[in-house]
Amino acid sequence: MRLLGEILQTVLIAVGLFIVVNLVTARIRVEGNSMEPSLHNGEFVVVNRLAMLWDEPGRGDVVVFYFPLDRDRRYIKRVIGIAGDVVSVHDGEVYVNGVQLYEPYIAAPPSYNGEWTIGAGEVFVLGDNRNSSSDSQNWGNLDQEEIIGKAVLVYWPLSELALIPHYDFAIAAQE
Repeated sequence: MRLLGEILQTVLIAVGLFIVVNLVTARIRVEGNSMEPSLHNGEFVVVNRLAMLWDEPGRGDVVVFYFPLDRDRRYIKRVIGIAGDVVSVHDGEVYVNGVQLYEPYIAAPPSYNGEWTIGAGEVFVLGDNRNSSSDSQNWGNLDQEEIIGKAVLVYWPLSELALIPHYDFAIAAQE
């Protein structure tokens, strides 16, 4: 009888831990090459669901969100602009509020041009592989409510195990 009680206790603890982990995190598989060279097709990433409950998304955050044109799909992109920002792309460079971003993580300079104003409750997201990414430059600003969380860790394959670096774009803040 004691053995049965210990087994039941172990099972309840395991179920409780499983529920807590799934409430706090999500795990997603990177699909496609839109975040190259930062994230690669087939990698698995841990997403902190609580990050967006405690704080607003910030410039440089890598976020996972429901694709606005098909909520059954999840995308992963980098936040470039936040509410009140003006993001512009011209001559292969990205600017936020007139300040050119230093972007050591991109695959190649963007080959498109445009300008976008980010409204309240919105962010502007781009893939690191600027010329092979479906992102805000194609379908517009992202409603913050679509964000699932902040990507924090690549955990598979084990050879790629690493924290996902955050790049601080505070320099682009409006004066």
